[in-house]
Amino acid sequence: QVQLVESGGGLVQAGESLRLSCAASGRTLSSCAMGWFRQAPGKEREFVAAISKSGDGTDYADSVKGRFIISRDNAKNTVYLQMNSLKPEDTAVYYCSAKVESRNYYTPRRVYDYNYWGQGTQVTVSS
Repeated sequence: QVQLVESGGGLVQAGESLRLSCAASGRTLSSCAMGWFRQAPGKEREFVAAISKSGDGTDYADSVKGRFIISRDNAKNTVYLQMNSLKPEDTAVYYCSAKVESRNYYTPRRVYDYNYWGQGTQVTVSS
């Protein structure tokens, strides 16, 4: 079992930055590919970014590419999402997810790929 707890969300103005953190317990994250997803009111949960268990592979949704950076610190059992140049359309609840994975470079993008989920943290970007 993996327990994931997100933090770092909040209310910011357009153009500002936030860094989300996802702390894990119950299992070392070094055996997991990790992802960030988001869900806005009335919309489906969508892929934002993923990082392989080795940290060598990353993948981003087109909507955040060049603005968001996913990273991980396996020693701290934590994954991060640095969000820069935030836009009102980035407003959503952001979820951290983990997939127990054997492949070093795999970066899953689909909701059903992931085994574990956090409770989410709200990010609100005002114009």
